[in-house]
Amino acid sequence: MTETQNCKLLYFAWVREKMGRSSEDIALPSSVVTVSDLLSWLKAKGGEYSSAFENEKVIRVALDQAHAGLDTKIGKTREIALFPPVTGG
Repeated sequence: MTETQNCKLLYFAWVREKMGRSSEDIALPSSVVTVSDLLSWLKAKGGEYSSAFENEKVIRVALDQAHAGLDTKIGKTREIALFPPVTGG
């Protein structure tokens, strides 16, 4: 099956800096089912993706503005935010 899903990726903080942009519209392949699949797929794209998602375990993700774990299914999500852990002071 080669069906794809279009969604908007939003990048924040140092993820945005490494990507060189704040967002992009992207077609996710059908093999990307979970948040973990997404991070692995992005990292494998190489270049700035590889740099930004080098350590997948530190990336936080929100699907349609709701925080999601690595095993969360993406489903029909339209917007995916990717950001580093938030630290307080």
